[in-house]
Amino acid sequence: MPAYVIAEINITNPEGYKAYTTMVPPTIEQYGGRFLVRGGATEVLEGDWPTRRRVIIEFPSLAAAKKWWDSPEYAKPKGLRRANSEGRLLLLEGIAA
Repeated sequence: MPAYVIAEINITNPEGYKAYTTMVPPTIEQYGGRFLVRGGATEVLEGDWPTRRRVIIEFPSLAAAKKWWDSPEYAKPKGLRRANSEGRLLLLEGIAA
């Protein structure tokens, strides 16, 4: 069953965050993940949504997503993200196709 990492990011240091955006894709791919949404235009349909960068990453399973999150490959990029942004991340289990 697929799993999704949903991130809502407020970038506090764009120059420092840029390094994160180049380092993270290979770590995601290594664990079978892929970006579904990576920034891009948004349109509020209902409610209050602050202006943030939003990202959705699909993994083949919850286990794969958790392995990526805790992996040594993602440790350095994760530190860069935390140093250059503020965010909320959520792991969601998808439904069987």
